Amino acid sequence: MIMILMGTGFEEAEALIPCDFLRRAGLDVKLISLYDKLTVSGGHGIKVECDASINSVSELPEAIILPGGLGGVEEISACPKALELIKRCHSENKTVAAICAAPTVLGKLGILNDKKATCYPDMRSQLICSRWVDSDVVVDKNVLTSKAAGTASEFAFALITHLLGKEASEKVLSSVYFPR
Repeated sequence: MIMILMGTGFEEAEALIPCDFLRRAGLDVKLISLYDKLTVSGGHGIKVECDASINSVSELPEAIILPGGLGGVEEISACPKALELIKRCHSENKTVAAICAAPTVLGKLGILNDKKATCYPDMRSQLICSRWVDSDVVVDKNVLTSKAAGTASEFAFALITHLLGKEASEKVLSSVYFPR
């Protein structure tokens, strides 16, 4: 299973495009609310019904995804259960992915100490990593980072390639008629 952490103020495209494309690839993706309530509002007022609350999570996912959006990132940073889950995923060599402002959470947890990473360009000064890379998506072993809502599709395809291989990614690419 793959978990996407959802806090109030999350960037809708950065959560929902990866969720959609990963599900099209046949992966079991769950939207996880950081609260007991399952409806979470994004930064642009779009309300999303999550699949479960972080308080009901008992298994360690195959991958965990942190969407950006300053409000959502602040909520993840303030949620001890989310931070513990992210650290456990990393320590057990699961895939950890973050986009936009969310890579700063990984940096503060020490996950990027020996990794290349990217983030929203205005957040670069707050990103703690071994090397910032000016790319839309950066893959360094089991950690994937990406820049912003405009790179959410590329982020999703990189995740599919990482988890299932290039063929699976190409299949989803062609099914959604993604321009190359």
